[in-house]
Amino acid sequence: MPIREALWMALGMIRANKLRAFFTVLGTVVGVTFLLAVITIINGMDVYMKEEFAAKIFGYNTVSVVRTPDIVTGPVDRKTWLEWHRRPRLTFDDAEWLDGKLETPGTLAYSSDGGGKVSNSQGRTVSGVMLTGASPSYFQIRDLKLAEGRPFSDAEARVGAPVVVIGKDVSKTLFDGSPVGRTVRIDNFPYRVIGVLEEQGTIFGFSLDKVALAPARSPMNGQMYRFNVASNISYKVPDASLVPAAMSEMEGLMRIRHHLRPDQPNNFELETADAALGFWNTISGFMLKVLPLLIGISLVVGAIVIMNIMLVSVSERTREIGVRKSLGARRRDILLQFLIEAGTLSGAGGLLGIALGIGLAGLVASVSPLPAHVSSGSVLMGLALGVGVGLAAGVYPAYRASRLDPIVALRAE
Repeated sequence: MPIREALWMALGMIRANKLRAFFTVLGTVVGVTFLLAVITIINGMDVYMKEEFAAKIFGYNTVSVVRTPDIVTGPVDRKTWLEWHRRPRLTFDDAEWLDGKLETPGTLAYSSDGGGKVSNSQGRTVSGVMLTGASPSYFQIRDLKLAEGRPFSDAEARVGAPVVVIGKDVSKTLFDGSPVGRTVRIDNFPYRVIGVLEEQGTIFGFSLDKVALAPARSPMNGQMYRFNVASNISYKVPDASLVPAAMSEMEGLMRIRHHLRPDQPNNFELETADAALGFWNTISGFMLKVLPLLIGISLVVGAIVIMNIMLVSVSERTREIGVRKSLGARRRDILLQFLIEAGTLSGAGGLLGIALGIGLAGLVASVSPLPAHVSSGSVLMGLALGVGVGLAAGVYPAYRASRLDPIVALRAE
């Protein structure tokens, strides 16, 4: 029997028994739906973490020195916590000393963060603003672009001028027009707005546009964060191949700066985007291994249901099989017919599952910070699973149908 003819017969059987066909492949639909939704969300998170989180929080090709780890992935005992908090704080002087000693080509920046309110002369106020005091090179390290105005200059940074660059959310809330040249108050101290950052969006629901950046030695110093204390010293190199060299050089220089003996451990942390993403790679790898196995249970159940229904179909169509055999149909024709029916039935369920899975992932992405990224590989895998489950489940019923004796089959009622 030509495969096209068998396929049309299979589609005809599905059209003739729509409700039974739907319930037959319900397990496949559910399994493929959730499998595709999970993979789509994990892929979306993977892209998001590498392209958004790493770039905006750590920066590409960047090595950062911090006092304590920014990301902790496992349990930490009390002794370790106490050791971390006994470490000396990083200072602006440390950063400027490093900048004069580093030989690996790159750009150094330092910053310190606090939180507070920003208001204007009309009484409008924005609460929960991330207030950052930074060196001028911070804009280059973080790849921050300005929608209008300019960043603060080296001269303004040296004297600690009260100038500020604000994010889009702060600008829209405090001012109806352009804020450049106008005055805002941070901790009741006046700052002149010299620039507005381009919109950066959100990370896990937290706005990156609710920020204000001023020179590190501006009046924020000692008010919004500890006096002359840097929370982060970052060094950005022009190429990823230079990251290990920069990391090694920074470690050696910081040990000299902190007067550490060779047998003493580091009293600071060195972090890169790749190292920070290590925890996510571990989690995503585990999820991609375990969750599909759990979802596979529903596919096994779906295969059992398909097999049972196909066995019932063989019993119901025994006479039809006898007629076809008596007219010259061979065993392989009958086998092919029932296999294609099972594969088509399950494949249709797989297609429905793919559509529902993409829709479910899109719904999750629209109502939560979790992103979704549909890849052609996951769609093909969903379709292959749908068809594969049907073919596997249809082998035994098709074999039974092909083995029927035509005389006995014609006598069946």
